[in-house]
Amino acid sequence: MREFLDDAHQHRNDGYGRAQHHVKQDLPKRFYKEVGVGAAPGGFAVTLDGRSPRTPGQKPVVVPQRALAEAMAEEWAAQGEFIDPKLMPIMRLVNSAIEAGDERLPALRDEIVKYAGNDLLLYRADTPRELVAEQERVWDPALVRIARHFGIGFQPTIGIVHQPQPEPTLDRLGASLAETGLIEIVALNSLTGITGSGLLSIALREGLMTPEEVWAAAHVDEDYNARLWGEVEEATERRAKRRKDFDAAVRVLEIVRP
Repeated sequence: MREFLDDAHQHRNDGYGRAQHHVKQDLPKRFYKEVGVGAAPGGFAVTLDGRSPRTPGQKPVVVPQRALAEAMAEEWAAQGEFIDPKLMPIMRLVNSAIEAGDERLPALRDEIVKYAGNDLLLYRADTPRELVAEQERVWDPALVRIARHFGIGFQPTIGIVHQPQPEPTLDRLGASLAETGLIEIVALNSLTGITGSGLLSIALREGLMTPEEVWAAAHVDEDYNARLWGEVEEATERRAKRRKDFDAAVRVLEIVRP
């Protein structure tokens, strides 16, 4: 299931310089000049010199919303001499959804609820007190908004020992995802993997938190350590890559769920 969650981590050891040069050599050359969007059976598709691309599994890439096809077209148009899928996060996300197929919908919904039951926001530090206070300042309001919105309760805990959440809480969260479509649920899974929180993904979907609030909440611990020890270049680069995937998933979610 993780292949649908955090694609950004797949290349965390790539490095730069000579290693990146070799990676670039393996990329296919751009083979098209004109990028467009056209109607297709069942929706809309990107066109490359009049022909529509397919997924790696050779499935047609057709999406219900023209705006989503236009977002993918922007990524195709932005490619230079080589086609780099890492620079096309929306296309990757849509391809993942199409490759998964509707039969994976129940499992993908369950994955988000599973995360929510063991959520980042529910497992708190006991020390240092500055981190404890920051987690309370950022995470408590988020939990309150979600609890009030759904009429549910949570049982946060200190430490890493598993604390089961009430079954009615998980049932209500699962029910809120019952009508999600394939592309939407894959976008939510991507957000869940990037943030480490099913609750934050659900809060974003329900309009309870803004993308910036979600991003900040997901990085409370990381930001605290950066303030304490200073930023590490490699970690900063990984975070920048995660942010691009985060922004792409948010954009997809905004398109498919206005």
